Amino acid sequence: MKRTLALAVTATLALAVTACGSGGDAKSTGPVKITVWSWKPASDGLAAVAKDFEKANPSIKVDIQAVGNPAIWEKITVGMAAGGKGLGDILHIGIDYLPSYMEKFPGGLANLKELGADKYKDVFAKGLWPTVTGKDGGVYALPWEVNPVGFFYRSDLFEKAGIDTEAIKTWDDAIEAGKKLKEKTGAYLIGMNKPAAGGVDMDLYQSLLQQQGAFYFDAQGQVTLSSAPAVQAMTLLKKMNDAGIVADTSGEGTAKKLISGGKLAVLPWAAWAVRYIPEMRPEQKGLWRVMQPPAVVAGGKRTAIVNSTYLSVAGTSPHKAEAFKFLEYALTKPEVINKVFADGGVFPALTAAYADPRYTAKMDYYGGQPALKTFVDALAEGADATYYSGDYARALKIASDAQTQVLLKGADPAAALTQAAEQLAQQTGRKLAG
Repeated sequence: MKRTLALAVTATLALAVTACGSGGDAKSTGPVKITVWSWKPASDGLAAVAKDFEKANPSIKVDIQAVGNPAIWEKITVGMAAGGKGLGDILHIGIDYLPSYMEKFPGGLANLKELGADKYKDVFAKGLWPTVTGKDGGVYALPWEVNPVGFFYRSDLFEKAGIDTEAIKTWDDAIEAGKKLKEKTGAYLIGMNKPAAGGVDMDLYQSLLQQQGAFYFDAQGQVTLSSAPAVQAMTLLKKMNDAGIVADTSGEGTAKKLISGGKLAVLPWAAWAVRYIPEMRPEQKGLWRVMQPPAVVAGGKRTAIVNSTYLSVAGTSPHKAEAFKFLEYALTKPEVINKVFADGGVFPALTAAYADPRYTAKMDYYGGQPALKTFVDALAEGADATYYSGDYARALKIASDAQTQVLLKGADPAAALTQAAEQLAQQTGRKLAG
């Protein structure tokens, strides 16, 4: 018996040694590698801080992959549908896709609440946390990018028309200014893709909704596309269009040609445009300024967050703890997220980041104006949470069709939106609010 026991122990030890020598011990293979799926230029920002993270965490290596936009959405969706197979560990996701992934693929994204994400609930711009919170109370992403809307305007055109931009408090004021601009300078107030195909072509309408604390759905998931705020927003677009101050930007390169020729006086674009406009039109240095957009109604809110993006961890990632550690490093430390901003041009959602002097620095392109401060001030006012839901894509298409009817066929906003809301409710099985 003693000889048999000795042989058994020897065999067990031999197997253990063999297992270690063949890689049975995962630690012997070196640092854990986590992959991050994103797109340029945002991915450049993450790459800029990944090396510093690796130095501070030598047991973790970070592989930043610029998958591309919109290619990343198909890749993530296919991976989710396949039960998470082939997904990166960390996924860069826009607000238009995140709710859908949370609702349609339970378990597809890791619940970061289990890793302590809740402690960051109040450190990001107001209105973003409800987006990352699931119906089960779980936390499925951390906010990265926030894009409050700005009112970029050609100061030289407004001066030529004798218009004081500080007197523009509401969109009705802007419409009157637009009429004067067209008469005195020949420039349109804004440009819109009138046969709107969705996406960015709906940003202005959505921002007018958001300024009123409204959207396509409410917090209960009911359809609000025919609500009073929705009709008010569409009515403003119709007023602009009927006044002849909206240029049709449909067609490839049309918008850029109008901007180049000084035919668009205002670009109602988000924070990302602070850098994009100088890159697009360097010869117009000193001509542009930016302020918060006018309110929909006198005394109303001037802030709207037109889009935002997030970082999530795949539910099938074998390295969730390590992935979350990188999220914490990249997104919750002011000095780190500002480096991400400097290299990737992604306006940070972390409010503590705005104490950095860069957000009050004067910018030559904008005539010495501290352009970034406009957006910091907007976020200080606070934006209401926007409920995109898993049916956002349907809502966007239906709202886009209604907008096209109003702009191209002169349809009544209330009638067009009533029909749109009924169609959205029918297609989604959701109730009509009210």
